[in-house]
Formats: sequence, C-alpha cells, structure tokens
Amino acid sequence: MANTRRMLGALVSGATHALSPSRVTLQGKAVALEPLEESHTEALYQHIGSAENGWIWDYMFHDPPTDVEQLRSRVATWAKSEDTFWTIRVKTGPTQGIVGYISFLHIEPEHRTIEIGHVMYSPALQRTTAATEAVYLLARYAFRDLGYRRLEWKCNNLNEPSKKAATRYGFVFEGLFRQHYIVKGRNRDTAWFAMLDSEWVDGGLEKAFEQWLDASNFDENGQQKKRLEEFRAAESNQT
Repeated sequence: MANTRRMLGALVSGATHALSPSRVTLQGKAVALEPLEESHTEALYQHIGSAENGWIWDYMFHDPPTDVEQLRSRVATWAKSEDTFWTIRVKTGPTQGIVGYISFLHIEPEHRTIEIGHVMYSPALQRTTAATEAVYLLARYAFRDLGYRRLEWKCNNLNEPSKKAATRYGFVFEGLFRQHYIVKGRNRDTAWFAMLDSEWVDGGLEKAFEQWLDASNFDENGQQKKRLEEFRAAESNQT
C-alpha cells in the first residue's frame, strides 16, 4: 500500500483565537490614536478635505469629500463599522491636533490575522515621527495585546510612497494581486505586505521601532540621527 502521509503545517501554540480590537485610545510619545467619532469631523476636514489636498485621495476608495457634511456622513459610517478606526492626534509641535486617520480591517481572530488600512496621512502628518509611531502603536497592540500572528499592509501597486513606507516599517512584500479591484472606474493591482509575530518580537522589529522613537535618536531640531532601517538591520544581525 502506498504511503499516503503528506506534509502538514506546524501546530499553532497559544490561544485558539486572537482578541477583537476595542475602541480604546493608544498613547504614544508624539501621537495618540483615539477612537474615531463624529466630533472629529471638522478637525479632519481642515487637513484632508480642502481642494488643495485632493491628491491625497488618489489611491483611496473614496473621492475627496465635497464638504464637511459629506465627510461627517463618512465618519459616522466608519465609526460604526466592523473595521476599527482611529483618528491620529499629534500631541506637540506646529501640527498639533487631529491630522489623519487609520484603522484595523479584515479582522480574523480565528486565524489571528489582521490588517492596517484606510491609512489617511494628511500632508501635515506625512514623513513625521508621529506617522511612524502610529504604525508602531497598532503593531504593538495587534501582537502584544490582542495575540495576532500576522499583520498585513496592502495598497494600490501604483502607490509608491505606501510601498516604501511598508518596506521601511519592516513589512515583507508577498506578491501582487493583479486586477484585484475596480476603483473609481480604474484598474487596481494590489501589492501585499505582511509582518509576523515572530518578526515583531524575536526578529527585533519592535525593539528597532523603540530605539528609533527614543528621544536620544533625534537632535535639537527633531531630525533623526539614525534611520529606522539601520536599527532594523542591527537587530536582524543579532537574531
């Protein structure tokens, strides 16, 4: 009789299911992630709703809001959706206040998989310490507090800044879903990235973020001394 035994995946240790994210405030040094509320609409609109900021919606599923009330309607829907939305509040500096939003989506506690998405970084937030810390807070929450094994990042394959950000944060490119969506009448190929709990904890990603975010890594003008990629490389060499 032929041997019918086949290769099987490794047994997964730990809790069977991860926890679902809650509407809690996540506090960082430079930024606070606050559960999205309708009361945040006016502050958000100042940074993401004006005509001059229309370009930041190019790769989003929605067109720019035409006025505050249209954004308010969207915010009301997002605040009640199965996805978990946060506003991004910068604590100090010239851009202090609510300057964007971000969320968890495709939340699968049974498989311990979750995605960071709906990333709306206004020009005031882009390429700032606060932007990086927002991702750190969500990754730490997903892996440390909720027990997820896999954290995903997906974007339009034409969105080069998003792809570069994913790579900088330590997400690994996993492939391209061709003709994945039709968005605003146009084709969208989706680039897939992910990081794993083992990479976050044992692979040094968490420690690299914390070293980069430490006050000692910034000069008196707030400029970084070492790049996040340098800390990641150093931690990777130690594992």
